[in-house]
Amino acid sequence: MDVNIRGKNVGITDRFEDYVGTKSEKVAGLLPKAQKFEVKVSRLSDKSPQHGDVVEITLVGPGPVIRAESFGGDKYTAFDMAYGRVLERIRRMKDRRHDRRGAGRTSLGDAAAAGFEMVDVTPAPLEVLEAVAAGVAPLVTETEEEIYSPVVIRTKEFPAESLSVDDAVDQMELVGHDFFLFVETESGKPSVVYRRKGWNYGVISLAE
Repeated sequence: MDVNIRGKNVGITDRFEDYVGTKSEKVAGLLPKAQKFEVKVSRLSDKSPQHGDVVEITLVGPGPVIRAESFGGDKYTAFDMAYGRVLERIRRMKDRRHDRRGAGRTSLGDAAAAGFEMVDVTPAPLEVLEAVAAGVAPLVTETEEEIYSPVVIRTKEFPAESLSVDDAVDQMELVGHDFFLFVETESGKPSVVYRRKGWNYGVISLAE
């Protein structure tokens, strides 16, 4: 597995390279087929309300890409937190694969026909579905007691990917997001999986 370390506005010392190299050995042991372990270190500017370093770790295939990002007072602290998240996502991926062996699966069509009762999913409100269909985030109204702060909404566009629900959950866990948009293979419908409490997940699909 190749280890690549990049710095932005911060120097990368031999000591830090050795530290990352030692940590990456555990990842290589957990995922022997992993190809690249990329670490990007960025130092926050003086104009930022926070001071310190941001570390982004990207673990490349084969299979889904695993990413994690963390902020810390220095690059070692930030790396340790991001590294811990990577290990947790690897563990979740392995646990899910283990749980699937010999277990029956419920199709999205069967779950929808039963009102998602068998998978403990509560349908989202209509305004949330319309917002997802339009590609925008649902608006949140602040209460008078809440302190106003400017919010920056970043937009991204990705090519549509056809996946099963289980594969979409895997993708969501590996990139560390709370939801994942995809096209459900069996029904061909635009869908989104999202994380509930514990190991519970929800599925929302758009109907014509």
